[in-house]
Amino acid sequence: MVFAGVGIPLLAATLAQRLHCPGLTILFEGGVIGALIEPGKLPPSTNDQRCTQRANMVLGSAEVLLLLQRGYVDVGFMGGAQIDQYGNLNSSFIGDPKKPKTRLPGTGGGNDISSLTNMIVAMQHEKQRFVEHVDFVTSPIWLRGRDTRRESGLLAGGMFRIVTDLAVFGFDEETRRMKPLALNPGTTRDQVQDNTGFKLEFTHDTGVTEPPTEHELSLLRTLDPERLFIA
Repeated sequence: MVFAGVGIPLLAATLAQRLHCPGLTILFEGGVIGALIEPGKLPPSTNDQRCTQRANMVLGSAEVLLLLQRGYVDVGFMGGAQIDQYGNLNSSFIGDPKKPKTRLPGTGGGNDISSLTNMIVAMQHEKQRFVEHVDFVTSPIWLRGRDTRRESGLLAGGMFRIVTDLAVFGFDEETRRMKPLALNPGTTRDQVQDNTGFKLEFTHDTGVTEPPTEHELSLLRTLDPERLFIA
């Protein structure tokens, strides 16, 4: 059961469903469970009526979020404007809260999802996005590291992976700091560090991600023929 945001998360979840996980069920924040995503018709919003195409069920927003509290959802898959060394996400505002430089969409179901599922985040890798401390914790992950998530009362979930255009990241089991697991082909360690606002610890076993196969690329381009989310 995957709680997917629109854009890259939805595209990736749909690709996984068609190639590897036929039993994968996608949930939308708007209350739709198990919709059929048609090629070329990716919904631009979780409230778009195309989300309901051949869906298993359509619930109210509160009811679908209650599924998280009941433990029915395995993975939360979304993006973010800012992320810090402990995986906390900001989608609320950038800058001083009294006079922010930029106002963002806000939490929606982001806090519920990050508090109660194992998270995957997909985002563009830029220094202003990967910061030491987010300006506001919209979606809590490992908070201040180590056991602070559990100590705060969040007993389930956490961050599983961060996928960017430069690399794939996990988190240290003890400190809960972000660490590179694999670099995308052609990407250097210096390039990743230069685009990150905090110190990264590379290890000897930091690998290289597998490039997508021609079959995967073909299916992605079928799902997104207007190239809204892929090159």
